[in-house]
Amino acid sequence: MTQKKALEIMLAGNNVFLTGAAGSGKTYVLKEFIKKSKTKDKKVAITASTGIAATHLGGMTIHSWSGIGVKNSLEEINLKSMATRLKLASRICSADILIIDEISMLAAQQLAMVDSVCRTIRESALPFGGLQVVLCGDFFQLPPVSRDNQPAEFAFKSEAWRNLMPDVCYITYQYRQQDADYLRVLKAIRSGEVTQEEINILASRLNRPITSKVKPPRLFAHNARADAINNFELELLAGEAKSYQMAETGNADLVEQLIRGCLAPQVLNLKVGAKVMFVKNNPGSGYMNGTVGEVVDIDEDYPVVLTKSGDEIIVQPESWEIRDVRDENKILASISQIPLRLAWAITIHKSQGMSLDMAEINLSGAFAYGMGYVALSRVRSLSGLNLTGINEIALQVDPEIIELDRYWQKMSQNLESSFLRVPPLAMLNLNRGSIVPRR
Repeated sequence: MTQKKALEIMLAGNNVFLTGAAGSGKTYVLKEFIKKSKTKDKKVAITASTGIAATHLGGMTIHSWSGIGVKNSLEEINLKSMATRLKLASRICSADILIIDEISMLAAQQLAMVDSVCRTIRESALPFGGLQVVLCGDFFQLPPVSRDNQPAEFAFKSEAWRNLMPDVCYITYQYRQQDADYLRVLKAIRSGEVTQEEINILASRLNRPITSKVKPPRLFAHNARADAINNFELELLAGEAKSYQMAETGNADLVEQLIRGCLAPQVLNLKVGAKVMFVKNNPGSGYMNGTVGEVVDIDEDYPVVLTKSGDEIIVQPESWEIRDVRDENKILASISQIPLRLAWAITIHKSQGMSLDMAEINLSGAFAYGMGYVALSRVRSLSGLNLTGINEIALQVDPEIIELDRYWQKMSQNLESSFLRVPPLAMLNLNRGSIVPRR
């Protein structure tokens, strides 16, 4: 399916699962859909499963938008309490369309919670309270991970997805990579059919440093490796580092839970010139989780960060909290820290959704299906790749997804054919049917 046809189907009001290979232009289609929907006075809730993806669209995380936060489950008492939160209720009730980007990284349980919140607050038994829902992502990319770092079920396995029954729009054209050899490698990984020829192509980029005035970003599978590089780069900068210590209050076990779930380090060391990434959503202050920039000053004890968009932000401490489920005003545990971390090197998880002209990628620590595919597909061409390590699992993808992908492609082809045959005046009835569970 072309981007244009997918956009037409989405604008017709259908609930849609928008998918396609990395670099097929899914984010572009979403941006066009958002722009055209707004011209029709539709209120679009723009969300994503991760802060970085939300930044790309100018939205917020689905966890923040829906109010589920870091919760693992919702009881009836939670839903009733959430319905009394005026800002949350207003946000959800005023929306016409809900977009969730990077759906592959949202667990089934989390999608179910979002569905429950929407139905409760909108007082509707329809899936997601009757919102038009657009789910976007590629399940060949990184899977969801639970709070205890264990694999979680994919979103498509949830009852919320089954009830929604979204139409599948599978974009087949590739826009990011035009390098024929590189495209061949990525397609082979995606289909689970990597041969010695594709391995030889990748081997040609092993330990091939890239000549550039700017250091290419470095991608690693594990935080520890990225942290080691970042600390080394910080040491190379002139001057003394300014240290920021995390403040912690409340129940010790809950504080530990917050620390594990929060990307801010307990001790943050910064210098002017440090490359940094924001780890908290604060649209009002001009940043989202995943916004990158450089420390240009330390003003009255707070760092000043220049973002890629040209904004200078004085970064003050942010709080992460766990509240009592029976009394939202009661804080059981809280941590506070400058919402930054060093970013010369980043994890592959954090790179998802990025497009890079060049990168140094180390896959020797790859440990999950799709990790190598995500990292390699960030780069636009072979000439921009310096592969510094690789292991056996790095080129593997989930066998279940290979089978489902074939099914989704067929569903998309059938949808495109049937959509072309639907008279324009009949689209209204089609739209109404798209938000009602089909039995």
